Amino acid sequence: MSFRMTRRAFCGAMAGTAGLAALPVRAAGPQTLTARAATAQIAPPKYAATEVWSYDGTLPGPVLRVPQGGRVTRRLANELPVPTSIHWHGIRIDNAMDGVAGLTQEAVPPGEAFDYDFTVPDAGTYWYHAHTNSFEQVARGLAGALIVEEADAPEVDRDEVLVLDDWLLNPENAQFMEPFGHMMSLSHGGRFGNLLGTNGTYDYAREVRANERLRLRLINASNARIFVLRLAGLDGWTVALDGMPLPAPEPVEAELILAPAQRIDLIVDVTAEDGETAALVRFDDDDQSRPQARFPVAGTASATRRDTPAALPPNPRMEVPGIDSARRLDMAMEGGAMGRMSGAMMNGRSMGFREMAGQGQFWALSGQVGMTDTPFASLDRGETVRVKLTNDTAFAHAMHLHGMHFRQVAEDGTLGQMRDTILSTPDEPLEIAFVADNPGKWLFHCHMLGHAASGMTTWINVS
Repeated sequence: MSFRMTRRAFCGAMAGTAGLAALPVRAAGPQTLTARAATAQIAPPKYAATEVWSYDGTLPGPVLRVPQGGRVTRRLANELPVPTSIHWHGIRIDNAMDGVAGLTQEAVPPGEAFDYDFTVPDAGTYWYHAHTNSFEQVARGLAGALIVEEADAPEVDRDEVLVLDDWLLNPENAQFMEPFGHMMSLSHGGRFGNLLGTNGTYDYAREVRANERLRLRLINASNARIFVLRLAGLDGWTVALDGMPLPAPEPVEAELILAPAQRIDLIVDVTAEDGETAALVRFDDDDQSRPQARFPVAGTASATRRDTPAALPPNPRMEVPGIDSARRLDMAMEGGAMGRMSGAMMNGRSMGFREMAGQGQFWALSGQVGMTDTPFASLDRGETVRVKLTNDTAFAHAMHLHGMHFRQVAEDGTLGQMRDTILSTPDEPLEIAFVADNPGKWLFHCHMLGHAASGMTTWINVS
């Protein structure tokens, strides 16, 4: 299907056996993933269940597991009252399957379906979420984990997926506060919830044993919250970031910072004793620590701890060669409340900030508000690119590149770990580098989803 992408379209959509050889063989159809309304007991039992939007009626959606190099085949059946689509976050995917309504596909209307079919080249922790009006649809619950399993998996007793989230609920009835596109949240840090939880509940707990070894896959599915986390009664190592394995496990000795859309894979040993409670602890804005996930200890797995785990096997194409001769681009993040931006280009003309704000747009990337018919950059397939990100706003931004992973470039030219989402803080420029090895139209945007909806979204084209 041909599809001409425009900003208006984008914002509008943001939606056999040998014995039977002579008989015709009908290929098995894809499994269905249904987007529909449901209820979930997010808040404590004294509150009513919350009306959510879900995949297959669960919050978060079902954990999808597939072997590395395997295929994901899912039919999105839309039983919502609005159009929707699915983005397979972090997967280096065929462009037609990326799920960005208005750029790579048309949004799926209510009552209709769309077949996603793609291979997964990289092992690791990924996730899927709505990419049509995502600032509302993800906040309502349309997200789930996608786990790509290594052929040679690490030796652990248990593999746990922890989807971290927050929900902004009315304390009177435990329903979502509306509007989702509130001007204050759009122009400031984003939509922050007043109830935080894991795997769809405010009080997640999983029983463990002393000296048990766990793989914890942390996914930040929130709209805007940056989680600051510590281990308590657990000791371990970071083994992957955004799905990509580290060269060697790194001991967890300080806080873990998990920005929206980022993932961290940990291998941890339970050091708390029988009868105690281990926890993944978060630090809130009031500097108080609270359990994000509890692990009550009952029994003992072994008398002693195991040795440091081996590194996860590397994924293909993790190198970023040609840094010194790479094409260099500059991207300035501008706007928002307390920002210094006086205006930017919007809808093909120069527009002052006040007029922009009147149309619900508060942010710009390099002087441009939102999507345009022309890309931020047109790249040749296989070329190495360096992008300097300058945050001229008063807020942090989690910048996410679709279709490819990148590495941060330090001032001395050394490269950091491979990621698909990076946290940019005010007045601290950073640089990323990647190989443009995946052809197509790829979104590049802030994953504080309200920021993306109100201007901080662009795209690149790899020919």
